[in-house]
Amino acid sequence: MFRFLAGLILIGLLAGVTEGCRSTKKIRKVITTPVVKKDTTHVTVAPVRDAHADSLLVIRQTLDKLNHNHIDFNTFNAKLKVHYEGGDGKDYEVNAFLRIRKDSMIWVSVNAALGIEAFRLLITPDSVKILDKLKKVVRLRSVSFLQDEVHLPVDFSTLQDLLIGNPIFLDTAHIIFYKDEVKGGVSLFSSGTIFRNFLTMAADGTQQHSKLDDTDPLRSRTGDITYGEYDYSSAVPFSTYRKVSVAEKSKTDIEINYKQYKFNEPLSFPFTIPKNYKRR
Repeated sequence: MFRFLAGLILIGLLAGVTEGCRSTKKIRKVITTPVVKKDTTHVTVAPVRDAHADSLLVIRQTLDKLNHNHIDFNTFNAKLKVHYEGGDGKDYEVNAFLRIRKDSMIWVSVNAALGIEAFRLLITPDSVKILDKLKKVVRLRSVSFLQDEVHLPVDFSTLQDLLIGNPIFLDTAHIIFYKDEVKGGVSLFSSGTIFRNFLTMAADGTQQHSKLDDTDPLRSRTGDITYGEYDYSSAVPFSTYRKVSVAEKSKTDIEINYKQYKFNEPLSFPFTIPKNYKRR
């Protein structure tokens, strides 16, 4: 259960891959032979098409759409239903409550059977605190604990973006190529210092699928995030369904349904450690 909580915080609280695709377009300059049309009076030369400039234009327009859908906020709270399946074969389904104060803290309450609170968690940019209310135990850790448990190199900002639904591990300065998808969608392939990210977006710039592969050839770490069931009632679209998989030596799968959510309401983040709790 403890590993489940780490996974829940990191990748759980956080519409499958598009059905088809067209040709892949790499960012490169293509030398095109001018098309010459002759008649008896004059010669017309068709303009040379700059494929490199065309590719850069598509990528820039796609990133503009993605930036337009970026979720900015002060506070966020949500009610979630989470299904978790770990590499050890254990399977959990729980209800959870999530609260975030931007760049400051992430608060999670996980309910067990009959609506009894089993765990409460508080994450700041440099710490993780977990109250196990069933065993009356408190665990105090640095934020690197999350990285150790789920094998992903995240900081507080990355975790925050993952929970809110903003892109993660997308190096916009190193887009290698793009690919046209069905119904006007586009996929971007970026190569960052940690992960290569193949991000598929719909025509309106909403994320549909993100495939992460480790750039380290000595590791087989991968991540897979699917976004779906977008709610368009807010200022920007919000994905109310997520499926997240992380694999290296073992695989973890989490499905999340955001049942309710609200932005920018006054929130409290209660976290009191009872005196009779053991520290581990």
